[in-house]
Amino acid sequence: MITRQTFLKLALAASMLVGFAVPGALAAGGDLIGVAMPTKSSQRWIDDGNNIVKLLAAKGYKPDLQYADDDIPNQLAQIENMLTKGAKVLVIASIDGTTLSDVLSKAKDSGVKVIAYDRLIKGTPNVDYYATFDNFQVGVQQASSIVDGLGLKDGKGPFNIELFGGSPDDNNAYFFYDGALSVLQPYIDAKKLVVRSGQTGMDKVSTLRWDPATAQARMDNLLSAYYGNAKLDAVLSPYDGISIGIISSLKGVGYGSGSLKMPVVSGQDAELQSIKSIIAGEQYSTIFKDTRELAKVTVAMIDAIVSGKQPEVNDTKTYNNGKKVVPAYLLKPVIVTKANWKPALVDTGYYTLDQLK
Repeated sequence: MITRQTFLKLALAASMLVGFAVPGALAAGGDLIGVAMPTKSSQRWIDDGNNIVKLLAAKGYKPDLQYADDDIPNQLAQIENMLTKGAKVLVIASIDGTTLSDVLSKAKDSGVKVIAYDRLIKGTPNVDYYATFDNFQVGVQQASSIVDGLGLKDGKGPFNIELFGGSPDDNNAYFFYDGALSVLQPYIDAKKLVVRSGQTGMDKVSTLRWDPATAQARMDNLLSAYYGNAKLDAVLSPYDGISIGIISSLKGVGYGSGSLKMPVVSGQDAELQSIKSIIAGEQYSTIFKDTRELAKVTVAMIDAIVSGKQPEVNDTKTYNNGKKVVPAYLLKPVIVTKANWKPALVDTGYYTLDQLK
């Protein structure tokens, strides 16, 4: 017969085993986790925040999710406040990855670990891990979709192309651009692709804050100055919001109507408006980065940190932030076109068919 004392000991042992078997699920103890996101102007960041909060709450953490409206002082104040409230881990998708040195020094002094989320935090040794997608590969895929859309591998051309880059204060933008040029440059050198404006390099093609209106205004200027009597065949765009601005400009001068075919326009993030545009035959491609999977990787990192373990990483060489090489976990991006949007996005549960009507 089991005594009450023995039963209690067995129950305690069992509960400890359960806690060990599911790190973070019962071990979180209500720890506060700060989640700093850059803006709500992109649906992508809203999804990121919601996905992380959902997983954190399910594991017993107390998520503190803040959006900074693309305002750097606002994000700094939000992170300071998270530290004041006792956050155990900070997850930061930075607006400007070079402006956080002072606040992250305070985090280090408080024993708070920092995970850079999708955007690398630069110029500080006080960033511990990086959760992101293979950003160079994103650029490769964007350019590859243009190559395929134009038929360059079949010897077609020459074609006119213009290049757009992301925000110059976002380290990812350079990886996207360099990845794309690794594919496009040989065609440019062979004069199968012609940049009529001559504008190449991130110093000339970047788009501050990834702003669609800025991209649209630049496209307006390019079309007016260089394409009065010439046809534009392709546009390298690093992000769906920029793509929408570009397409608005193109439509304004008649592309996509009559005999004037819409150029091959790339994108990124599989945003709802752009998927509808792809289905409609306007935007040619986007890059799907499943934020649900990125949230899982990030929360797994948090679990390991809280449990006193080393988070899993799969890259320890690529992401030098100027002070250190930040250990990273890289996820694989997926090209989405009119040919595969349904299996890639609907069959995986990312969108419903009703959302895309």
